Amino acid sequence: MPPVTRLLLAALAFFSSPSAGSGDVTSRTERNNWAVLVETSKYWYNYRHAANTLSFYHTVKRLGIPDSQIILMMAEDVPCNSRNSKPGTVFNEKHHKLNLYGTEVEVDYRGDEVSVENFLRLLTGRHPPSTPRNKRLLTDASSNIFIFITGHSGEEFIKFQDWEELTSNDIADAFKQMQQQRRYKQIFWVSDTCQAATLQNQFYSPGILAIGSSGKKENSYSHHIDHELGVAVIDRFTFHALDKLERLAPSSPETAPRSEEGGAGEGLGQIW
Repeated sequence: MPPVTRLLLAALAFFSSPSAGSGDVTSRTERNNWAVLVETSKYWYNYRHAANTLSFYHTVKRLGIPDSQIILMMAEDVPCNSRNSKPGTVFNEKHHKLNLYGTEVEVDYRGDEVSVENFLRLLTGRHPPSTPRNKRLLTDASSNIFIFITGHSGEEFIKFQDWEELTSNDIADAFKQMQQQRRYKQIFWVSDTCQAATLQNQFYSPGILAIGSSGKKENSYSHHIDHELGVAVIDRFTFHALDKLERLAPSSPETAPRSEEGGAGEGLGQIW
């Protein structure tokens, strides 16, 4: 099995809720899984970044993480853009089977709220006192956190809305603060952007698994264009990740962590 596929399957070990009808009370009480999904770009030509983010949003919800434990950050300018021939919608494929921007989508940070400052405050919990609950990452030492970020990047930095940059050092220092504050047990960082893997170069805290869609000096490419909309609607990495993930359910054996003695599955217990 390719390494990237194994890592994505590993993520399912904490995406997934306990199986229906499970009598394991301990497994139910220990589930403390969160997702932070970030579209760092805006403007119509970056349609695919909104679709990438919303695609993972629907996937983690289907696999058991509730909206109350998902922080969604996106410019939210695509659905109402004047060039959108299907107002109020976002699709990740040209047949328009699923509107990703439906009535059940809860965006927590929108427009200019998607900033480097707010992202770092979210991770470290350093909010103004008036910040509402839905804008806070209320994790603790037993929390598993999935972070997906997509946009435009260079070597060891990612741009936020074309006017500021978040560096690998910034992210690494925020993770160190989180570790010191006992705000996580494990973090799974996934980035779909150019030179994505360089964003994790400076990470130095324990309990963090990170993968990117491209290496140093490599681009991250779109998968296909929707000619009716006139833009690319999803990136290749996200497309192929979803192709695998969407065929799995929380009860799939591939989502189960291996025991120390070994067993079925490709779980986080083996990868981390």
